[in-house]
Amino acid sequence: MEVSRFLLPKDQVKHIPSSATMMEAMDLLEKNHYSAVPIIDEEGRYVGTLSEGDLLWKLKNTFNFDLSTMAEVPLSSIKRYRHNESVVIDADMEDMLTLAADQNFVPVTDHDGIFLGIIRRRDIINYYNDGIMD
Repeated sequence: MEVSRFLLPKDQVKHIPSSATMMEAMDLLEKNHYSAVPIIDEEGRYVGTLSEGDLLWKLKNTFNFDLSTMAEVPLSSIKRYRHNESVVIDADMEDMLTLAADQNFVPVTDHDGIFLGIIRRRDIINYYNDGIMD
């Protein structure tokens, strides 16, 4: 079964532009109670996923850091410690299980890398659970 059946489209997914600041990312995560968010560049391509842990490591490793500094820190300067793999829209669900083990969601792109949305881990688990129960 293709992942497109389970796609939560981009317009329903909170994401952040790669041009955003650390403060904007912190605000988005806090407001939505998320632990991670997809980063999308100016062309709409999936760049990666920013996690709370990435932000915490940036805080720890920035000399003389204070909260007012966050509005000046571009996301591009924040190292992402885990690379969240994306899949293309015509991938099969069978390709998703390994990714879902390590990611809360799997970003979905077209063949040009344009971000289309996500597949949530719970939808992947439910798909496999339904298969086992049948």
